[in-house]
Amino acid sequence: MDSAIPEHLRQARRCPRSTPEGYQPPFPAWSSRFSPLTGQVVMAYFGVQAQFALALSDLAPITERFAHTGGPLFWDAAECTDAQGFHNCMAIAYWADVQAFETWQQRSGFATWWQAAEREQGPLGWFMEVVCPTADRFETLFSAPDSPEGIGHLATHLSEPIEEHGYWGSARDRLPLAQVDALNAGPVVDASAASGVRRRLQGRDNLCLIRSGQDWSATRDRERGLYLDDVRPVLETGMRFLRDEGGEIGCLSCRFMQVLDAATGEPLEKTFGLAWFDDLANLERWAKTHPTHVAIFGGFMNYVQTLNFRVQLRLYHEVSVIPASAQFFQYVNCHPGSGLLSR
Repeated sequence: MDSAIPEHLRQARRCPRSTPEGYQPPFPAWSSRFSPLTGQVVMAYFGVQAQFALALSDLAPITERFAHTGGPLFWDAAECTDAQGFHNCMAIAYWADVQAFETWQQRSGFATWWQAAEREQGPLGWFMEVVCPTADRFETLFSAPDSPEGIGHLATHLSEPIEEHGYWGSARDRLPLAQVDALNAGPVVDASAASGVRRRLQGRDNLCLIRSGQDWSATRDRERGLYLDDVRPVLETGMRFLRDEGGEIGCLSCRFMQVLDAATGEPLEKTFGLAWFDDLANLERWAKTHPTHVAIFGGFMNYVQTLNFRVQLRLYHEVSVIPASAQFFQYVNCHPGSGLLSR
């Protein structure tokens, strides 16, 4: 059985792992493999918000520029309604290196468009949430070997089935840097305003980002009913808790995103939770002990056991732990509860 940590990133542990002695996972899972990555990747979340319904076309000033020199290697689109009732439409884009991202911003005209005073006026709010982790600061997990999502689209292939999943603490065991670093939280984020409606957040060491998704498009009949009637409602309850009350347990922002077809803007049978935690430990604590996640985990285990582990539901996640120097957050004409502004 393979390890989630690729061979070139393995090192002698100073921080113990949580894998139980002689552990055998109850079902297979896989991690992304790259060729390898030698610097920072870019995970960029571009968004537009309004008090009325938006369409994917409202993001066209950004997404149409993706075809320019240095554009992302992959992007997808999603929408959600935030706690204040604003509709948010987002494009999530991935680059394999920072220089390509910077080149794209300048040559595509995005940087000029973003800085224009027009972004600070009118009914639309705009935001950028960008993190640039190195390969030792993020991990991926997939329940199926043939359905890449997120940063997995930049991978050359997947691992063999891995050992580190299905138990509490497995996400930390999959993070290469966690072999030697406890990844403790840094100081609290402070907001500074370049103007009254253009706000930039300072970074926080070891900020933790999780994108955790569900794809039920291949489910049929009994399995589809079990997912939609039993699992999804519990998942939505957990996402609402993190969105509305997560601050008390270290969740700085949570969006439960409906994935959209990037060409047509139509909803797909895919969702994902996008959550920022002040550190990995608080994400782990919520997952292991909070009633909302215990219910999610219990519901999923009942689901797969009922179906004798033969399921078409596809799950994935990516977890990143990012240094302050590799973060950029800016909100333009957005309401004060937007994203990380609310914390």
